[in-house]
This record gives sequence, C-alpha cells and structure tokens, in this order.
Amino acid sequence: MTNAEIESSYIIRKLNEDETISEFDCGDEDLNDFILNDAPFYLDALLAVTYILEDRNTNDVAAYFSLANDRIGLADFTESRDYNRFRRPKFINSKRLKSYPAAKICRFAISESLRGQTIGTYLLNFIKTFFLINNKTGCRFITVDAYREAIPFYQRNDFSFLNDDDRDKGTRVLFFDLNDLRS
Repeated sequence: MTNAEIESSYIIRKLNEDETISEFDCGDEDLNDFILNDAPFYLDALLAVTYILEDRNTNDVAAYFSLANDRIGLADFTESRDYNRFRRPKFINSKRLKSYPAAKICRFAISESLRGQTIGTYLLNFIKTFFLINNKTGCRFITVDAYREAIPFYQRNDFSFLNDDDRDKGTRVLFFDLNDLRS
C-alpha cells in the first residue's frame, strides 16, 4: 500500500480511557491481550498512551502502538566507554549528559490480515515525525525492546542496536536518533 492509500483508508487516533477494543488479532497473544484488555489501564495510570490505526469505513482496528517516556543513559551500558562511544558523535562536549530523553514504543502490532502491506513502516514514520514536529518536552531518541523476529523490520526502518549486552536475550533494545531526520 502507498502512503496515500493508507491515509485515505485509515485514521490514526488516540485510544480513549473508557474505550474498549473488542476484536484484534496480530498473531501474538501478548500483544492482542494488551489492546483488548490493558491499554485503558496504562492510560489511566499515566504509564503509556495507545494509538490505533482504524479503518475509516468499518472502524476496525488495523494496527496499534503504545508510547511511553524513556531515556538512554549511562546505566544502559555495561562499560562507560561504550556509553561514551554512543554519545560522542551525537553531542558536542557541553551537551554530554548522563542520560538523554527518549520515547519508547512499548507495544506495536499490525493485524495479521494486513501484514506485509507497508503499514508498519508508515506507522514508524508517523511516530518519528510525531516526535520531531510535536516535540513538547524534548525527545532525541525513539527506543524499542524488539522481539527477535521483529528486529529486521526495525533495522529496515533505520533503528540500530543500542549495545550488545542483550544479544542473547529474547528481545533487543534498538533506537532511532530523531536528529537523523533533520539532516
């Protein structure tokens, strides 16, 4: 699907606190359970905000993503020299801090029936632009704890591994530098 086709067929909107989604299947029970049961509670507790991609005609949920605040900091690296390697090319000396603001993609799911139609890339680009244009509190990076099978998708969308400390785990932390969009 092209961006124009997605925009003419779907709308992105914030999930309301009192709203429940009755049907969604991305093929992953944990991700399904979140949108069907937990998303309003995360919003009410001020932990995460969920957005849905909704079909303009049927109001069916085609995809969703959930966002929260995060940071990338010294504590994310086993060695301080690794953190210095991460931040040195990105920041001038006077802006080298112990942590930098980020937004985290907590959950990200596409309906099983719509996979492979570029909706995921469209949504990631939306998120990147959302934080670059509507950067209300200062946000330099977007992070995600990606399932192993989703890592190639994030890499195709210009996310990089934060470090190698989690290479043997079930999920890997990846990041995107919003400043790359400004170049």
